[in-house]
Amino acid sequence: MSEAVVAKRYADALFQLGDEKATLDQLIEELRVVKEVLEVNDSLVVFLKHPRITNEKKKQFLDEVFQGIQTDILNTLKILVERQRVELVPSMIDHFIQLYNDAKGIAEATVYSVRELSKTEKEDLAASFAQRFNKNTIKIKNVVDSDLIGGMKIRIGNTIYDGSISGKLKRIERNIVTAN
Repeated sequence: MSEAVVAKRYADALFQLGDEKATLDQLIEELRVVKEVLEVNDSLVVFLKHPRITNEKKKQFLDEVFQGIQTDILNTLKILVERQRVELVPSMIDHFIQLYNDAKGIAEATVYSVRELSKTEKEDLAASFAQRFNKNTIKIKNVVDSDLIGGMKIRIGNTIYDGSISGKLKRIERNIVTAN
């Protein structure tokens, strides 16, 4: 079974638990913290994957590192440690975030622009694309990309809207090449 499928199953199970207990908002915040901790501390993942360290020590370590985190998250992490699938944690969290966003009507967009967008520009973009995608909210992450020359490129899920000058120049070039 592929790792993505396994990660999705763990995310589904955790999502169902959170939905039953009405703790989804708290789960999403804590899972983002867990993901950040694992991304910042490479040695933590190495420790949790090390074959010579017993699962009991790893679980005890998780208890100490993630004190105060919800037991559902901690138990999921412990199960992943037991089954030697620690590398699935970031993917599982991404799947959980996607499930949460779908349930709440939220979409995440990455906007590539030549300069940092103002708060009003972000709000206008979010409102416009929320209607287009039939979502309640669009969360915008702005990435400054000087290669665009001008305009912007917006990525929502697997869809990319390219309104950049460099994108338009590439389309013109492609049309000229195919015309010859």
